[in-house]
Amino acid sequence: MAKFVISRRKFLTSASLGVSGIMLSGCDAFDSQLRVGDGLRSFLEGANGLTWRAQRLLAGDSLAPEFTEADIRQPQRPNGVTAPDDDVYKGLLANNFADWRLEVSGLVEKPLSLTREQLMNMPSRTQITRHDCVEGWSCIAKWTGTPLSLVLDQAVVKPQARYVMFHCLDTIDRSLSGDIKYYGSIDLIDARHPQTILAYGLNGKPLPVENGAPLRVRVERQIGYKMPKYLRKIELVDGFATIGGGRGGYWEDNGYDWYGGI
Repeated sequence: MAKFVISRRKFLTSASLGVSGIMLSGCDAFDSQLRVGDGLRSFLEGANGLTWRAQRLLAGDSLAPEFTEADIRQPQRPNGVTAPDDDVYKGLLANNFADWRLEVSGLVEKPLSLTREQLMNMPSRTQITRHDCVEGWSCIAKWTGTPLSLVLDQAVVKPQARYVMFHCLDTIDRSLSGDIKYYGSIDLIDARHPQTILAYGLNGKPLPVENGAPLRVRVERQIGYKMPKYLRKIELVDGFATIGGGRGGYWEDNGYDWYGGI
């Protein structure tokens, strides 16, 4: 079974990224190619629907592989933003996130504002899984957090909701028009998957800043860019055409596959 999972991951990652797998040496490098390459962007976007259906067919409701503590060979490698240079975030960090709240809004019956302590008092899940980055590296680590499904149940998701949108505290892009905070999305199928958690612990300790404190998303059947860090708000939506570039996430707006499954 393990051999099948690994080979399936390699196949689907190649299919998902297509040409980008050849030219990519890092997220920023790929981003610069796509900003000037509208033809490549259109090609990748056209493949997204086929990739998503193929991955859903192969993956079904299966779990991502889980490992043992003996398989943890190194600290979880940080990537992307590792120390948000934002006054709001710095203020929250200075007070050990005592003033931080996770807002849950949008298409829900009961909007929520949860402290980290409230999340930690909810039933938790610990899982040792492999993080696969689009840059080509992987790392096994132990994550602890609140199953996202429990938060969604508490908020009572409305029937018309289709996606969970994540809004973050880290600035991913600065321009003349203003700072762009990281954002991303998954559908409700992945949101309710048992391994999708809101992680506040890493390798038996509180989640470090470089890995996304106070809270990050773990969606274990998807590539790393689908797991936003520095989470501040969850929004239930029926579509994301009006959010960012309308493709469901920051990197997706710059040409990456929306599903990002492995």
